Amino acid sequence: MIEEVTEEPRRSSRAHHLPHYLQDYVCCTSHLHDQHFCFSTITNMCVPAAATSTAQESFLEQDSLILEPQTYEEACQHSGWQLAMEKEIQALMDNHTWDIVPLPAGKKAIDCKWVYKAKYKADGSLERLKARLVVKGFTQRAGIDYVETFSPVVKMTTIRSLIAVAVKKGWTLHQLDVNNAFLHGDLHEEIYMKVPSGIHTQVPHAVCKLKKSLYGLKQASRQWYAKLTQVLYSRGYKHSSNDYSLFYRKTAGSNVFLGVYVDDILLTGDNEEEITALKAHLDAVFKIKDLGKAHYFLGMEILSTKNGLVLTQRKFVKELLAAFGDVNAAPVVCPLDTTHKLVPDQGDLLSNPAVYRRIVGKLNFLTHTRPDLAFAVQHLSQFMQQPRQPHYHAVQHVLRYLQGQPDLGILLNNTATYTLEAYCDSDWAACSHSRKSVSGYVVFFGNSLISWKSKKQGVVSLSSAEAEYRSLRRLVAELAWLSRLFHELGVVDLTPIPVKCDNQAAIYIARNPVFHERTKHIELDCHFVREKLLAGLISLHHVRTQAQLADLLTKPLVRASHYHLLGQLGVHSTSHLRGGVGHIAAYSTYT
Repeated sequence: MIEEVTEEPRRSSRAHHLPHYLQDYVCCTSHLHDQHFCFSTITNMCVPAAATSTAQESFLEQDSLILEPQTYEEACQHSGWQLAMEKEIQALMDNHTWDIVPLPAGKKAIDCKWVYKAKYKADGSLERLKARLVVKGFTQRAGIDYVETFSPVVKMTTIRSLIAVAVKKGWTLHQLDVNNAFLHGDLHEEIYMKVPSGIHTQVPHAVCKLKKSLYGLKQASRQWYAKLTQVLYSRGYKHSSNDYSLFYRKTAGSNVFLGVYVDDILLTGDNEEEITALKAHLDAVFKIKDLGKAHYFLGMEILSTKNGLVLTQRKFVKELLAAFGDVNAAPVVCPLDTTHKLVPDQGDLLSNPAVYRRIVGKLNFLTHTRPDLAFAVQHLSQFMQQPRQPHYHAVQHVLRYLQGQPDLGILLNNTATYTLEAYCDSDWAACSHSRKSVSGYVVFFGNSLISWKSKKQGVVSLSSAEAEYRSLRRLVAELAWLSRLFHELGVVDLTPIPVKCDNQAAIYIARNPVFHERTKHIELDCHFVREKLLAGLISLHHVRTQAQLADLLTKPLVRASHYHLLGQLGVHSTSHLRGGVGHIAAYSTYT
């Protein structure tokens, strides 16, 4: 039974601020008010006496009335959150996550708390209520409570490449979610946690000695990845040498691939029997949720059309605009104003720079499907340390651009074309403050855009040819990795990969190792590109500046050029999908 509290404990009046990694959650303390509770014999936690399954269903149906609890006692007053907490505790009990023991002398127990989140589908409807018991891992001590913490996650370029191959080969994309993934990781350290609110024990000075990993522990993600890897190895899978979060199993006439991002899994291949068997095996070990055909993965909506699949983040854009946008502001036609140059030391400092950083961080997440934002995001990211008013106005300009076109996405077409093609460009001395250049490149697989990058170069280039060559070196490194990745995905004979550049001097330097005085300070870049050129990985081609598709990632463009290049890159609007892809809306009436 739960121990009833007869008087409300004293609370601190000090203001508390959430750390940035919990901004998406509503966190609460673990105190109980003086109110009437009954006891659940299944989970050993408190629930109000009036809780029933019927009331819980009614609570879930009232989407518009859902409020995420601010405190533990508030959550206990509603059947929906009660059930969510019961499920969490039951999962912990079933998994034998801890043993209740007295606290050993000289040991310190880590505190824990409840975190609440209402999860919504891509269309905005309620999916489920989620309550999670989280350890306050920020109090862990290095070398005592944890040693290693790094855990790999699949690259977004790998995900786009995997989807592109699946679309062209007609494979079905399956989506899985692992229930309470971190609870399956085995702990090797001796860690004690305070007994969570809702659980009562007669053991004096009781604490929970953790046997399995919990959310909030610094090593939780690493231990989960190790456990998943062990289970997949037992089924004959191995991880890719080019992305450690991509697993595959190849047998005679069978290919199955898994992309793993923490507890979200994208599964595809040409052997549906093996995919079904793998799902059953993972469910037996971990209790997975089979979400069917992939439709909403890592914040990306996967929309099917007669021409292939469109990846878009329109739901995320709408949430971003609702949180930070100005509904009364008129949309604009381009992400950045071409008439204004941003510098780091002009304008008044922002009183609350955290808002600027949060917006730029969310915009960076949008670049997973929006190459049109890549240059703007890398440019605005340079002012994160001390953002000023002009920088904030530029961020608002980007939001106004999103307001006018919130549903752009990239088309991964289903044509049977298995070739790689790339464009690279640079804007010499683009930064007026440091005079460093900006590099940009785009990579197509069968006319589907799968990789792009906009990045300021690390050093000052002495000429436009040098800036272009540094950009070329960055692209060649990406192509060397992509060629190996596609070989693992079953796509061979990709070389030589056509690389198109609009600077003849850079091409001459790559083909002719004779410009010693002009190139000795970029000798490593020259040797790397020439080596890949002679090895047959790439072939170099000159392209007119007007046909340079990577131009969008090196500088702000005027409306006509901006939307012309978006069309060439395969970026489309999803608002008018009628059996195909929609055209980008006209902006003639926008300012």
